Amino acid sequence: MTDRSRRRDALRGGLVIAVATGLMNAATYGFTLIGARRLGPTGYGAFAAMLGLVIVVNVVSLGLQATGARRVAAAPGDRGVIEARVMAVSVRCGIALAVVCLAASPLVARVLSLDSWLTAALLAVPAFCFSVMGGQAGILQGEGRWLPLAAVFVSLGVARIVIGSVAISVSATPFSATLGGIAVAAVVPLAVGAVALRRTAVAGTPTTPATPATGRTHSRVLREVVLSAHALFAFFALSTVDVVVARVVLDEHEAGLYAAGLILSKAVLFLPQFVIVIAFPAMARHGADHRLHLWGLGVVLAVGGVVSLVAAALPGVAVVFVGGRAYAEVAGSLWAFAAVGTVLAAVQLLVYSALARRHQRSIGLLWVALVAISAGSLLVHTGTGLLTLVCVVDLALLTALVVITRRDDVTQRDRFDGLDTRAAEPVAQL
Repeated sequence: MTDRSRRRDALRGGLVIAVATGLMNAATYGFTLIGARRLGPTGYGAFAAMLGLVIVVNVVSLGLQATGARRVAAAPGDRGVIEARVMAVSVRCGIALAVVCLAASPLVARVLSLDSWLTAALLAVPAFCFSVMGGQAGILQGEGRWLPLAAVFVSLGVARIVIGSVAISVSATPFSATLGGIAVAAVVPLAVGAVALRRTAVAGTPTTPATPATGRTHSRVLREVVLSAHALFAFFALSTVDVVVARVVLDEHEAGLYAAGLILSKAVLFLPQFVIVIAFPAMARHGADHRLHLWGLGVVLAVGGVVSLVAAALPGVAVVFVGGRAYAEVAGSLWAFAAVGTVLAAVQLLVYSALARRHQRSIGLLWVALVAISAGSLLVHTGTGLLTLVCVVDLALLTALVVITRRDDVTQRDRFDGLDTRAAEPVAQL
């Protein structure tokens, strides 16, 4: 493909994924808003903690997606072989993660003060479904099949708001919200992804039959999944640690108010998600422009900055979007929650940039930031204090990541300028 063709396809794909992720995030946001209104601060605080755990568990799915997308983009060979390897590992990871979630459910229920351990046990369903879906999405993303990938994203959001709303209307409890909006809804995108891959295989160009993968090839895929999942786990643990900490160090009412503010943070975090979806395969290709992440960073900061300014100028309007008058106490701080979401979105882009280029040394900073927030939370006793702590730590992290990414870019550019023959190594390691 020519550069012009790639730019045209990237623009078309960007529009499709932007619309799809926008619909998915809008539907997910709508469901959290319905949950906040129907459950009240106390009940929503428990449900928000479960949503935070779903995000953390989902890092395995994102690791599988990143692995599948990178492998297809870096060495686009026989799709059947790549699909067989990635999907086999995805199913195994899903089963293992579901078992772990079931075993840990009594402990989770006790730590988060849930009404029943069955609520925590429901986490096993999305753990399996999202893992398999991650492999499916990675294949579609790596090949640039934006329409089927968009269908997977949209189906997740629609299923969550439709099924979740019905469940909450039947019984306004954290268990019911988790059952409908998290567990049952997770099955829908899994089915859509399976159909998308099957239809694409029938309609696409013929490929040779997938050869059975050896244990060595599976171990290579699994090793990359582990590395990617580790990086994404560190990020999502960082982005959700405050809602869990709030549940522990604040009273139930204030924890619920803090969780409501985080609705806006998460909305801003996932609003520019289309930038990562489109840019990641491009960043993974050999010879990719090292400035891609800078362009993406500019888009992310611009989107989040606009939301933060609007929240600061119109706090009364902003509070409507996090639950309404019951959460009026947090209205004055919503701009800061939006700013936290903006910084986290920028950090997420830099994490994916590191995964695309196989740079791992910056991941340790995520754990440092996580420890800083966890330890610092022991010294705060109000939602405002916790929010201030999170803002300071996240800004320091973003600054450090920008510096390290810049240094890695210079080092990699010098390496390839001096030794072009190493360009084939990533392909050989697949």
